[in-house]
Amino acid sequence: MNIEKNNKAIRNFFASSKSIRWFILIGFTIIFTIILYPTLIITKHSYKLGDVAERDIKAPKDFLIEDKEATEENRKKAAEEVLTVYDNDASLSVKLSRNVKQAFVEMADIFEAYIETQGNASSNKEIKPLSLNEKLWQLKESFEETIGITVSDDVYKIFIEKRFSSNIADLISKILTEIINNGVVINKDILLKESDKGIILRNVETKTEKVVYDLKSFYGSDQAKIMVRVIGQPLLKDMNYNLVNLIVDFVQKLIQPNITLNTNETEERKKRAAAEIKPVLYKIKTGEMLLREGEIITKVQLLKLKNLQIQTKKEHILSISIGAAMIMLCLLVLTYILHIKHNSRFARNHNKNLLVLACMLIIILLFARLSTPLSEALTQSLTFAVSPSSIIFGIPIASGAMTICLLIGLKIAIPFALVAAACTAVIFQNRFEIFIYFLLNSAMAAYWLQNCRERKVFIKAGLKIGLLNVVLSTAIAVYISGFLGFKILEVWAFAFMGGIIAGIVTTGIAPLVEIVFGYTTDITLLELANLERPILRRLMIEAPGTYHHSVIVGNMVEAAAVEIGANPLLAKACGYYHDIGKIKKPLYFIENQKNGKNKHHKLAPSMSKHILVAHVKEGVEMAKQNKLGQAITDTIRQHHGTSLITYFYEKAKKQKGEDAVNVDDFRYPGPKPQTKEAGLVMLADVVEAASRTLDNPTPSRIQGLVQNLINKIFSDGQIDNCELTLKDLHKIAKTFNGILSGIHHHRINYPEKSSSINGKVKDESPDRQQAKQLQSFFGNDTEKSSGHLKRLGLS
Repeated sequence: MNIEKNNKAIRNFFASSKSIRWFILIGFTIIFTIILYPTLIITKHSYKLGDVAERDIKAPKDFLIEDKEATEENRKKAAEEVLTVYDNDASLSVKLSRNVKQAFVEMADIFEAYIETQGNASSNKEIKPLSLNEKLWQLKESFEETIGITVSDDVYKIFIEKRFSSNIADLISKILTEIINNGVVINKDILLKESDKGIILRNVETKTEKVVYDLKSFYGSDQAKIMVRVIGQPLLKDMNYNLVNLIVDFVQKLIQPNITLNTNETEERKKRAAAEIKPVLYKIKTGEMLLREGEIITKVQLLKLKNLQIQTKKEHILSISIGAAMIMLCLLVLTYILHIKHNSRFARNHNKNLLVLACMLIIILLFARLSTPLSEALTQSLTFAVSPSSIIFGIPIASGAMTICLLIGLKIAIPFALVAAACTAVIFQNRFEIFIYFLLNSAMAAYWLQNCRERKVFIKAGLKIGLLNVVLSTAIAVYISGFLGFKILEVWAFAFMGGIIAGIVTTGIAPLVEIVFGYTTDITLLELANLERPILRRLMIEAPGTYHHSVIVGNMVEAAAVEIGANPLLAKACGYYHDIGKIKKPLYFIENQKNGKNKHHKLAPSMSKHILVAHVKEGVEMAKQNKLGQAITDTIRQHHGTSLITYFYEKAKKQKGEDAVNVDDFRYPGPKPQTKEAGLVMLADVVEAASRTLDNPTPSRIQGLVQNLINKIFSDGQIDNCELTLKDLHKIAKTFNGILSGIHHHRINYPEKSSSINGKVKDESPDRQQAKQLQSFFGNDTEKSSGHLKRLGLS
């Protein structure tokens, strides 16, 4: 429940929040400025290397030129001067020495422990060495794991003989510590390449650094092994030769490099050093001759021209962009306030409509922006010359206003045409004639498409726009050139083609926008109003009473919509579909019940109320499943508003007492109708249903019924939000009276033969007379009529 509420709150925020409107406004302004950006270059030089200068060019002001080669050279030098970083693991010698001593101590402790435990067992003297030896060999792997290297069996045997003497461990540790503390590198040849400038030696643990220049003092891997014997010679001079070799070999295996090259850190420092180098700039003074007429463009001159162009652009682009954005903001805000803000049709989906307007404007601007490079490419590919200015008349700017008119209406399409024409004129260097041309053809295109109910209307409108474009382009050509020549044929061709293309583009764009943003156009409404659609046929078969009621409601609201200026197509479609939710439980609604059996007699009023209310929710779900569009879906949801289910409310009061029943529990959930079309459906639904209860539906009784029901709905506040005025209600009531009087009209009594019974004349009604005629046709004896379909139409 909370998730549903949160989703609803989010939808309401995006649908009605003013923050979203500002976001759309600012976003469009930024996009417009970006699209306009290429026209903001003040100085433009199209020279290439080796071209001949057409005129003298002087520096209009002081500006700087970057010497990229010098800058790159300085950055390379800065990177080369960065010292190589080596990491020093100062604690490595301590770790290795500790491991050696720990391994020897553990094994020595085993000796002592074994001797203590076996000291009193003199009878087992011959077994002791063998048992100790076996135990020590079993611990060989543990000894190797502690030290970190593998030990040969011969060396391990000597260690056993020496009972893992602590003296041996101390000698190994001392030699190992002295060598590693001096510094051991993997590859000393690479290290010595840095001898000229030194290296940075960084302590891995403390992160402290120092610069080292004496690189020869460090040992390479092979040199470190040699130094084991040199350093160990004074320490091992009193030992026998075999033990000395054992210790030397053992230390050589334990040696590990503790100084390693840190490539990543070195590269990072080189990049930072290169990035800190500022560009090398040369100053060009005001009035300095950059290029002389007739000179061949050299590399240096071309560099000066490009820098002048870039720097001039950078200085002016900000101010011009801000100016263009401010003008566009003023135009959009004023157009919104004067023409859009108070439009009732626009206000129903305010933010969505604004987003569609912004998207269509962006599409139109892209058409205008891309037309320039396309025209240049076209003129180059054709064998005959085509003027780029003529191609402008063929841009389908009018398709934007046509699409907006189709989706939102003519009253919004006209201001849209104004804004689109102004933006297009800005793109084409603020040309006044371009503004007039696109304003007039866009406005008329929207006017010709306002009552579009068939696909061919797009093509007809395109032809009309093409002819209008020919007239406008002729006037503009005469205004600019002052005479007509053969070039006018080219202008006419592109102008007429622009109208045709606008119709074709609208035909393609409108359905896409309709699907993406959930609009329902008159063309779609015509398709939905087809009574052969599957959902309506299903309604006719499963709920025939509801179907008949819906068709009459559709006809009533269509006629009333014409009178009050609402959309008759939308009203009729809403009338057809407003009760499709009754398909789920058709027999619980009186118009579908047969043989006078009412299923509600056995139900509690509250349960009956839930069944009646459910048809609205189920109708909304079915509308979404059948893709009936947002307008029809909203009308289904709103056509009962928050009206009271009077019959079951009164029934509940009789059963439980007036104080025990809450009136709000017997109201529809709403919301109240938000549009004229939804309000019409509510009124027609109530009036048509009530008209069936009249015993003698004379015109005066129908008129009184319609008046009372509309007054009741009005007094209950159900049509407060749908903009129906009292004048509209009067027209609606008058229309409903005419339609219902036509439906419930009385037939005349046809002349009949009088029959004499006991000498008296008896007049028979047409119904009775017809019944007798049918009886005589089929025969009076039912026993003899067994061959006929006696139960046809009865079950």
